[in-house]
Amino acid sequence: MMVGCGQPSPNTKKGAVVGAASGAVISGVTGGNVLKGAAVGTVVGGTVGYISDQ
Repeated sequence: MMVGCGQPSPNTKKGAVVGAASGAVISGVTGGNVLKGAAVGTVVGGTVGYISDQ
């Protein structure tokens, strides 16, 4: 995934934030674990943002 010690790009940060929020909301609505949903959303969103920067 992210390699090196550079700062995350704006798209990576934005994707992680949006993913965390979306994951938490979806988990809350469906009765799942909100923290787990937010964590998964952060990884997915950050990865999508990182890929879009490449």
